[in-house]
Amino acid sequence: MQIYLPIAEISVNALLLLALGGGVGVLSGLFGVGGGFLLTPLLIFIGIPPAVAVASQANQIVASSLSGALAYWRRRAVDVKMGLVLLAGGVVGSFFGVRLFALASAFGQVELMVSLCYVVFLGAVGGLMMVESVRTLRAARRPGGAPKKHGHGWALKLPLKMRFRESKLYISAIPPLLIGLAVGVLAAVMGVGGGFIMIPAMIYILGMPTSVVIGTSLFQITLLAGFTTLLHAVETQSVDVVLAVLLIVGGVFGAQFGAMLGARLRGEQLRFLLAALVLLVCAKLAVDLVSTPGELYSLAAPT
Repeated sequence: MQIYLPIAEISVNALLLLALGGGVGVLSGLFGVGGGFLLTPLLIFIGIPPAVAVASQANQIVASSLSGALAYWRRRAVDVKMGLVLLAGGVVGSFFGVRLFALASAFGQVELMVSLCYVVFLGAVGGLMMVESVRTLRAARRPGGAPKKHGHGWALKLPLKMRFRESKLYISAIPPLLIGLAVGVLAAVMGVGGGFIMIPAMIYILGMPTSVVIGTSLFQITLLAGFTTLLHAVETQSVDVVLAVLLIVGGVFGAQFGAMLGARLRGEQLRFLLAALVLLVCAKLAVDLVSTPGELYSLAAPT
């Protein structure tokens, strides 16, 4: 069942796009990530231009993250105050990220920039998460072994302290703002919700309990991805509505299933699975960067 995408200017299988949206929706509900770190490369693999893939799938992130966030909201596992602080930094970061994306697009270097960002960030974050989750799983198996709590004492020494009741924290607002800023830039440049960066940062830097991290991440991603989508629509005009709708339909249903599945797994198990997935995507992109393309020359104009 082929369908034509007017902005991407190609025909693709509609059922394939629904399946991709559904699969990424499951990841959103399961891990608390928007899923863009996986969906953007997959769209590029099937022939969607990188600029269109980054801008269009942000719509899917909004839908699947909202669906997942509502599931966690019903379980009272969302720290709204922390999410709003992260969002404040994210809005500023996404503004600068869209400007950078537009500049790279003007020079015809969007695909290279997006691929390099994915390889660097996915490799670093996935590696660190894998090492930590393996240590935690081993410690839990030993008699009397318990995972060490992640300290955040340095955040107590900074000004602008705020109390986050759901997270049981009393820390400075500066670290969450900086995390949100970094995630905002990544959301605009890489077409991601930023959950694969934010989840580890919320656990290891802020010291938030895993029970509220996923729901809070989805809450912030929903609002940030919506803002980023609007910026892309205005600045780069690369949002393909047909592509976005197909991804959204699959993503909404997948997120609900992922949220139910995530409730049955422990925090360290979720981090291990997420780390493995991140490293797998990173390896695929790294291979594509260094492998010889099928056609060395192209007459296509830069996107």
